[in-house]
Parts: sequence; structure tokens; C-alpha cells
Amino acid sequence: MTLSVQSRVLIGGKVSESLGASMYKPRFHAIGMMALACALLALPAAADSQARIVRLSDVQGRVQIDKNSGLGFENAFVNLPITQGIQLRTGENGRAEIEFEDGSTLRVTPNTTVDFSRLGLSDAGKRVSTVDLVEGRAYVNWLGKSGDEFTLNFSHEKVDLGQTAHFRVASSSSSAEVASFKNELEVGGPSGVVKVGKNKMVTFDLNDNDKSTLAKSFEADPYDEWDKQSIEYHDQYSKNNSTPYGYGASDLSYYGGYSNVPGFGTMWQPYFAGAGWNPFMDGAWSWYPGMGFMWASAYPWGWMPYYYGNWAYAPGYGWGWQPGGWTGWHGGIHYVGAVAEGFRAPVAPKGTVSTVAVGKGGPVVTNASPMRTVVSSGSAGLGIPRGSYGDLHHLNTQVAKTGSVELHPAPQFAASSPRAGGYGVSLAHPAGVGGVGPVSAAPAGHASGGGGHSVH
Repeated sequence: MTLSVQSRVLIGGKVSESLGASMYKPRFHAIGMMALACALLALPAAADSQARIVRLSDVQGRVQIDKNSGLGFENAFVNLPITQGIQLRTGENGRAEIEFEDGSTLRVTPNTTVDFSRLGLSDAGKRVSTVDLVEGRAYVNWLGKSGDEFTLNFSHEKVDLGQTAHFRVASSSSSAEVASFKNELEVGGPSGVVKVGKNKMVTFDLNDNDKSTLAKSFEADPYDEWDKQSIEYHDQYSKNNSTPYGYGASDLSYYGGYSNVPGFGTMWQPYFAGAGWNPFMDGAWSWYPGMGFMWASAYPWGWMPYYYGNWAYAPGYGWGWQPGGWTGWHGGIHYVGAVAEGFRAPVAPKGTVSTVAVGKGGPVVTNASPMRTVVSSGSAGLGIPRGSYGDLHHLNTQVAKTGSVELHPAPQFAASSPRAGGYGVSLAHPAGVGGVGPVSAAPAGHASGGGGHSVH
């Protein structure tokens, strides 16, 4: 069966020749997506009402989402699609990041609520995003590509963007503040427009007709370091992105690599993908009004490969993602050609609107950091926080030689101690933890060859 959900949902572009169409083009499998296709193709034809979907790209601590499904707020997890009308909120220890198509990001700190009141397209085909900061604190790093528009509403004020900007906004019942890290901002409100220069801050007294006070410099916030580290991660690992999209590009670079596979062309494969691994082992079905169930991968890199291109199984190589199909949108479960013996793709549930977990997918809420993480064959990066270990390719090689690697987490970032988390490494016995035996070294340039994890 062939299924192609065209640019009514996500507008694509051209990809460089290095990530072009693969040599291998067998039949296409789509599981449980016909209802989704019908819903998406039935979207209004007016250009300014076309739907867009962006990515919940990072979830830490308690984060909840209201998808207007009738269930109220549910526990959120990474790679959930964010659509127009969704509301997201964080608890006392919760943080989240949302990636937009061009790689721009919105980050929210604990005790924050945001409403995605508009995710659409203008008459000219430009992306238009409006986010309402109901309460709390948010960071915006807007890349300003292709003339896309972004508006952040807070209290009685708003920031309209048509160019690159990086700023922080905090809002409560009595006051609000905007601090600009990059370029000049214009903040509009009942009393007019206030210009906030780079490294400047303005505060608004909501009890005094939103009276504004402009400071010559801004006060540092404990979460500024988290925001800075996140931007550095994206900048470092997305700099060689040659796809027409930015969301998820940095995670593809950090968690895996590309190879030229005979008969299949260019394929991307996550590090630590063992012989028995398949890309649909871990994830969850999440229901969206008007769209039905959508697949959300549990893997930290699990966005772009599930919406564009195709998964394929290559004998002697394993599962890999073939980039391409940028003007279509597959919706989660899609693969081409013959599959490994015993493979069964997950099927969308029926008779419920509740989230249905598959394998290790779905919401995981814990306040405790693991004492150690053992990486062995088959994890495909699951359980390794992004950027926590500098060179996963090197770690992948170590696992291939020794059978497993034990990671000891360094102290994670906290508001009281703004320090980046990380891992120290010790090599486990080749027999591994939990009976994992030696793993053969992957060929040069091959992106698999060991990995997996268990958290103790």
C-alpha cells in the first residue's frame, strides 16, 4: 500500500545529492495510518489554516500535555507531536523544549504553562507560530529563517519576531520581564512599544497599568545556563545538516551516522543498534483529535526518520533510515522492502483515546538520576541524555570491543547548581551485565556495532 500525505501538513524542500533518493525502492508499508491520512487530507484548503506539526524535543521531570482529547492533562514524553491548540505545562522539577521546523527552539522551565494558539501558514506560505505564555518562564531562540513569523504573548504584552532573536520572558500575576540576549526586541503592550537592546531587560508592573522599567543590563537567571548549553548542543551537532529541516537534525548527528549501503544507497543508523533491534521496538501511540493515533518514538533521535524518507532492513547491516521524501509526511510507522525474520510492526490501537505504550515507550516520570547506565547492544541510544557523553561514535567502538560500557552520571543541572550533566566511563566485562556477550566491531564507517542499555 502506498501512502503519501502531502504538503498540506508539512511543507518540504529539496535535499542535497548526498541524501537523495535511495537506489532501493520496493513497496511501501504503512501501518494503521489510513485514518490519519484521511484526516490530514481533509484539512481546510485556506492557506492560513493549513496545519503544522512541531516537535516536543526534550522532556525532563514532570511535563504534562493537553491535546484537547477530552482526557485533560496527560504525562508528556519526548517526540510527541505539538499541534495547534495544545497546552503544555511543567511541574516543580519539569523542563521541556520544543523544536520548530527550521531548528528554532522554545524552552520552558519549572512551573510554566504555554499554549500553542497558532501553528499555521500565511497566504504567502510562510510559517506562522503564536505561543501564549500563560505563566512561568520561557526561552526563545528564533533563527529567523525563510521569513517565518513568531509571536510570544505574555501578560498584556507580546513580542513579534521577523528576524533572529534570543530572549527570555518571565510572567506572573503581578509582573513580567523580558531579557534580550541577541539583537534588539520590540515589546508591544497597552502603553505602546518598548525597545529592548541586546543584554538589556525590561520589567512591567501589571498592578500599575503595565508600567515599564528599562534596565541597562539584565539579571542572570539560574536557568540561563541550561538554555545556553542546549543552544550549544544544537549548534554543534546541526552544523552539517543538509536536509531541508532543522528539527531533529542535531540528534541524528549526535546519536548515529550515515553509511553508503550497497543496494540501498545512503542510510542513517543509530549507534548501539544490535542485530535484533528494529526502529519500532520502543514508542507509544498517542491520540490527537482529527488525526487519530500518531506514533511517538521513545528514542532521543526519533523524530525525522519517522516522518520523512523510509526505514529499510539491509541484510548484514540491519535497519537503517533512507533520507528523502521531504514533500510528504508518513506519520510514524513506515518501512520498505523485506524485513528481518520475526519482525512485527506495531499496530495502532482501537476503541480508546488513551496513550498506548510499546516496549519502553510512553511517559516516564522520575526524580531520581540512575546510579549507573550500562550501554550494550540494542539500546540505539535509549537512556543516554543528549550531549551527556561527548563522542558516542567512540563509545560505540568501545562497546563493540568490550561488550558493554558502564556510564556513571555526573551531577545534573539544577537551579541551585547550574552545572551540565555528563558521564564518566568504565568498561564492563565482555560478558556484560545481564548476560550480554562480546560484540563484533562494526566495519569502518558503519553506524552500528554495539550499544544498548539498562538502568540500575
